[in-house]
Amino acid sequence: MKNKLINVFALAIFFLTATLFAGGQQGDEAAAPAADLDPDVPGWTLDTSPVEFDWYLHFSWFPNQWGVDPLSQYVTEKTGVDINFIVPAGSEAEKLNTLIAGDQLPDFITIGWWEGFVNDMIEGDMVYALDELAEQYDPYFFEVAVPSRLGWYEREDGHVYGYPNASYSPEDYERYDVPANQTFLVRKDMYEALGKPDMRTPEGFIAALEAAKKMFPEVNGQPLIPFGSHEFGDQGSDSFGKFLQDFLAIPYEEADGTMKDRFADPEYKRWLKAFNDANDKGLMSPDIFIDKRAQMEEKIAQGRYFSMLYQRTDFASPQMTLFKNDPDSVYIAVPGPSNSKLDDPTLAAVGISGWTVTLISKNCENPERAIRFMSYWMSEEGQRDFYYGVEGVTWEMVDGKPQFIPEAKEMMDTDRPAFDKQHGANQTFWMLMDNPMFEQWQPAPVEPFKQMIEWTYPYTVSVSQYDNTEPTPDLDEGIVLGKVKNMRGKYIPALVTAKSDAEFEAIWNEWQQKKADLGYDDVLEYQTEKLEINKTKLGL
Repeated sequence: MKNKLINVFALAIFFLTATLFAGGQQGDEAAAPAADLDPDVPGWTLDTSPVEFDWYLHFSWFPNQWGVDPLSQYVTEKTGVDINFIVPAGSEAEKLNTLIAGDQLPDFITIGWWEGFVNDMIEGDMVYALDELAEQYDPYFFEVAVPSRLGWYEREDGHVYGYPNASYSPEDYERYDVPANQTFLVRKDMYEALGKPDMRTPEGFIAALEAAKKMFPEVNGQPLIPFGSHEFGDQGSDSFGKFLQDFLAIPYEEADGTMKDRFADPEYKRWLKAFNDANDKGLMSPDIFIDKRAQMEEKIAQGRYFSMLYQRTDFASPQMTLFKNDPDSVYIAVPGPSNSKLDDPTLAAVGISGWTVTLISKNCENPERAIRFMSYWMSEEGQRDFYYGVEGVTWEMVDGKPQFIPEAKEMMDTDRPAFDKQHGANQTFWMLMDNPMFEQWQPAPVEPFKQMIEWTYPYTVSVSQYDNTEPTPDLDEGIVLGKVKNMRGKYIPALVTAKSDAEFEAIWNEWQQKKADLGYDDVLEYQTEKLEINKTKLGL
């Protein structure tokens, strides 16, 4: 018995010593691998053994999967990284809430930068600081990350937790022709048949809608829709919000530098009254308040709208359908609603915040491979891979420069969903796409999209300083802002459908008063403070 106890004790000491030694070795190894790493050497090249990451996308509409196309297969073969995309089947908010509450965040998370979930994950210590991972495992990250983007996303603790895609710094606007997404579009053949009417004033706008309805009462047996907009939701419609305000060149701040309520501007009110007058004359379909994007795309493809205040990128598929049927039936961008001085529009394009941010969860079992894969994707090599795809499949060298193979280019221009599934290139996977870098490779736009893209160039402006100025939902100001935004879904339709001028005025005054009663001035004061910080960051 005594010998057995001695043996058990000795065995325990052995295992304890071995465990401490191993732990010490692992700790040393994990604490200082960067000391032996060359920042000029891409970290991903040091280990290309197979590894799989779960990658959550906060976009239920994302249709593609990794590994079914040549590009993603090539990237996996090159880096060893396989990806399992997790896309919500229904409500994005419900899905992410569940993942956060259950501490089940996948390895990567890609989400709109403006979402309150971003702050929740960071404040909840659920995601890594990317700069700390990079210092420990991949100093090459700092070679490929854009300093102004890191500076923009640096938090008060000095760390960066998410890296953006589609980010444009103010200097990018000086280097490149950056297109805006907001467009006022008209059906080309109808517009020309009407003599290309000037639709910049309320009077000209309404007269053109009336003339279109009279000359083209039906389209293929269905009623013409004189004007269309983005779908309405709880917070109104972008067409009747920031799109209209940008066309009216309504500033974001007052002359003294304080943030402005653009929804209270007299020019904005003037045009809501114009839409109200159009509605009184039967020129606004009631479907405008209930149609969703799918219904709108179907009607666009049928050419049923005469005019639309709409983002051009949502026109890709229906515009191509019209182009194939009749090139003259496509939609083109023209000067739209303008302020009373007929100033040029100031169309806000993507700013330095970009579109989405990608974060690495602390549930990730291979954070060193995760940060290295991010660095690969962010690098020019990675961007070129994700842009062009696989040599011989989607591109080839012509006169020393890579070019899309004609068959692939044609499919990309004419059937984008098929191109994505068959090839996977040219931003099919956009999670870390670097749009300014693409400018060196981007082929010239082609019809039927060329005109609407190039029309925006002279009017595009950077509004980076206004990004990320809104209070988060956990703050008192954030709660007020949420209520103010939700009012738009009620008051804008009510103003457009008001039965008289007196009713319109009463609704407008009630809306403005309710914002004041809620304390919206406190929100604007908060945003002004954030604006001043942003201007300092950007050197403005």
